[in-house]
Amino acid sequence: MSALRWGQGKGKGAAGPTLFGVSLSFDHFVLPRLLRRPVRVLARLGEDDFEVPPFSAAILSAALLVSGSAYGAYLGGHVDGIVQGITARTGFAVDQIKVVGNRATSEIDILDRMQLDGWTSLIGFDVEAARERIATLPWVEVAAVRKVYPHTLEVRIEEREPFALWQQGSELSVIERSGAVIAPFSGGKQALLPLIVGTGAPAKAPDFLARIKKYPELAARVKGYIRIGERRWDLKLENGITVKLPEDGEDQAIADLVRMDHENGLLTRDIAAVDMRLSDRLVVQLTPEAATQRQAALNEKPKMPKRKAEAKI
Repeated sequence: MSALRWGQGKGKGAAGPTLFGVSLSFDHFVLPRLLRRPVRVLARLGEDDFEVPPFSAAILSAALLVSGSAYGAYLGGHVDGIVQGITARTGFAVDQIKVVGNRATSEIDILDRMQLDGWTSLIGFDVEAARERIATLPWVEVAAVRKVYPHTLEVRIEEREPFALWQQGSELSVIERSGAVIAPFSGGKQALLPLIVGTGAPAKAPDFLARIKKYPELAARVKGYIRIGERRWDLKLENGITVKLPEDGEDQAIADLVRMDHENGLLTRDIAAVDMRLSDRLVVQLTPEAATQRQAALNEKPKMPKRKAEAKI
């Protein structure tokens, strides 16, 4: 410490240490420990007895090469790749992906959006960019990606809620309650969703289906809800019967339909359609087979006997 405590134990005219001819003497001043060795080396540069440490040229050359390479990598935009390579090979390579919350979304699609390779480093991996890519998948509403050191990525997603299948022409899509299309129909459990058909059906379906559900026995028999001319609904039942509801007074027509079915088994008969569009009457259309049988029955009815001819006089 005495070698670095300048201004102590010296006379007024004593010369302190210098660096390139500049005095470094300060009364009662002590350098921090970390700076003492570098300052000693620098101070000796101006002295005649200074000797260059061994391997200094090699060290300086290596430092120059490293700094030049680093600068070149920076200019070329390769710093991230270098960091990825180094950290991946020192125990931080991603080797496990944990996916939580996916039901309709394939894990393969999620892994594809992660854009991983065999040497992706957890340290340099951009979780925000990965989250944005995963959020573009059709079923994903919210996505989060988290690093779990030393080598695990955790993906948590919340999926959009399916409401119904929407058929428009030959296209069949899964939609949300808002009417927004989620994805094309792909089978599986999606087949259990209510089927709505026609232009304008998604906007009107939530309210209409809620009213049908007030009659569970009828709702369980409906195979499809068909929007006609964006004005009214037809109900297609599982036994093939079509119920044509009126444009106005839907609630009363549905209630009357359920009542007639309870009283007379209307919806179990051999009929093709029940037309309720007219407010003052109910029109029932027979199936072709039922119509043929009915006509045959009418033809078999005994004819009225002709009046006997009057006796001749």
